Amino acid sequence: MTPYENFAFFSWMLIPLVPAIFLGLLGVSGRVRTLWLIFSTIFMLGLIYRPATSLLQATGFFLWAYLIVHFFLRFRQSEKGKQVQNLKRVYYLALVAAILPLVLVKLNPLAVSWGIWKSPIGFLGISYVTFRTVGTVIEIRDGLIKEVKFLDFLAFVLFFPTLSSGPIDRYRRFLGDIEKKLTRKEYGDYLADGIDYVFRGFLYKFVIAYLINKHSLAWLNTVHTGAATFQYMYTYSFYLFFDFAGYSAFAVGVSYILGIKTPENFNKPFISKNIKDFWNRWHMSLSFWFRDYIYMRFVLDSAKKKRFKNKYTSAYLGYLLLFGIMGIWHGTALQYIVYGLYHAALMVSYDWLERKNKIHKFWGTGKFWDGLAIVVTAHFVFFGFLIFSGRLF
Repeated sequence: MTPYENFAFFSWMLIPLVPAIFLGLLGVSGRVRTLWLIFSTIFMLGLIYRPATSLLQATGFFLWAYLIVHFFLRFRQSEKGKQVQNLKRVYYLALVAAILPLVLVKLNPLAVSWGIWKSPIGFLGISYVTFRTVGTVIEIRDGLIKEVKFLDFLAFVLFFPTLSSGPIDRYRRFLGDIEKKLTRKEYGDYLADGIDYVFRGFLYKFVIAYLINKHSLAWLNTVHTGAATFQYMYTYSFYLFFDFAGYSAFAVGVSYILGIKTPENFNKPFISKNIKDFWNRWHMSLSFWFRDYIYMRFVLDSAKKKRFKNKYTSAYLGYLLLFGIMGIWHGTALQYIVYGLYHAALMVSYDWLERKNKIHKFWGTGKFWDGLAIVVTAHFVFFGFLIFSGRLF
């Protein structure tokens, strides 16, 4: 059963949510609320992962992830782990081990077509639980996480509201919400916001996205003229936003009802004034994750080791690395790789133009220029979604 895909899922979800609401309104907090959250996750996983093989795969992945995190944390705190070279080797080994199942899943279509292997791994949400595991390993490496309890890590990695569509949370932030003692009034605010998000999700996914697909996108998928492709670019872009933003609104809303303040994923992305602004507004949890754990670390490490004479080279290669990985994360099909490279090129081009504009003044300031920037940025983004859709390939 795919989360938020039909009304049957919402009906089943009332079983864990109604008691959670009563617990919150009665002011019950602490470990009782945490245990109910864990029960809720286990109960919903039993519905989501059908047949049982999927549940076994998800359980196996979690145990694998916990062992990686547990043993890396113990090593980090040991005498050997305090030596830089030893820590670095084990750190990279832990990262590879955490990412390996996802890599096998992403490469599986190519492997099958080449007749190499067929991966037995591959369950709903493997990308998002991998990000949570990798982020935890990195924060252990940085000395930010001192303890990882089994049940807390279970609740975090397999948290059912955000399992299949995000947003991507961080362990320390999630743990802070679990341990926070909410008053009756604080939970009441969470509940009101959560219900608002859920209704917004219904509007986005089951009304707007549904109508766009039924009355425009479905027809455009059968027509392949130049004019139809141009119209498809706009239609698909808005469909993608409302469908994905609907999923995210559901995830955030249900999280709030359970007392977890899951971070936002969208912030009016189509009013972005440049491509950097867009990635600060679109799928924010993913873009911030890649920024913090890939881009910034690559740039800072390059500066520390003086890899490049020009300081902008590391930034530009960082964009290529970031968006290249992001593209492959979506899949190994050509459109996803090109989509990633396209956005890397946009980021590099904008950065270069922004620096040149300080000297040559290609554009100015004010409402006119802001409006023009929004329109131009939106069209670059829409063309990127056209690439992403695979229509051009």
